[in-house]
Amino acid sequence: MTQSPAKAAFNPDGPLKGRVALVTGASRGIGEAIAVRLAMEGAKVVVSARTAEDGESRLPGTLGETVARIRAGGGHAAFVKADLAQASERERLVEEAEAAFGPIDILINNAAITYFAPVADFTEKRFKLMMEVQVYAPFHLAQLVLPGMKARKSGWIVNISSPAGLNPQPPYTRRGHGGTVYGMCKAALERFTTGLASEVFDDGIAVNVVSPGLVDTPGVAVHGLINAATKDRVQPIEFIAEAVYQLASGDPKTLTGRIDYAEPFLKSLGLAPSPLA
Repeated sequence: MTQSPAKAAFNPDGPLKGRVALVTGASRGIGEAIAVRLAMEGAKVVVSARTAEDGESRLPGTLGETVARIRAGGGHAAFVKADLAQASERERLVEEAEAAFGPIDILINNAAITYFAPVADFTEKRFKLMMEVQVYAPFHLAQLVLPGMKARKSGWIVNISSPAGLNPQPPYTRRGHGGTVYGMCKAALERFTTGLASEVFDDGIAVNVVSPGLVDTPGVAVHGLINAATKDRVQPIEFIAEAVYQLASGDPKTLTGRIDYAEPFLKSLGLAPSPLA
């Protein structure tokens, strides 16, 4: 039987009390939802992105608004503006996050920058930027937090992927036209996840992937990914936030090395997603 969703509220004494979470790409969309969900269960959350305040992006949503939403409900949150394409910025992010709340227990690699174009037209600059933000940044951030997690014999890393990481199957159509580099990034992220999970299993650290599917976010809207042909596949953002929470709080000995699609994963656990406060 599916468990009824909980009331949308912040519980300072929840299962994540005493834990510190870092969520990248959290000024809007999936990252914001994940940050709120973790804070609802008592985590102290540091959110990061390039957009801290109004006017810094053409898209709606800021880090300031994410933090204000969490604090308004009684949760604990702070933000660190950072450009994850820069190694020095990634190092500063972890330093400032730990200065704010303490050692990081939960790392959520959600940030992404995405361009869609055929391989023949893809520029080297855009290719390198996507690989840096979507592949090497999660790798580097994991390197930065792993020493502390290993010392404590405890930690959770969740990487956000996409069905784009799956191999296209014939008969080929133009449906995936322009998404090759994006798919490369997500496939690499998933292989990194399972490899790292095997490396740190004995350290009590869980490493998993949540693949959201199609979610109505500002970034998705910019790329025009929701249309008459895809609108029936849109998934509520609460499913992704709940799946991440479950993997960021589960037993590292039994929930690790997984590549999970949010809705089927929750159904397998008999869970309904909690409303977001």
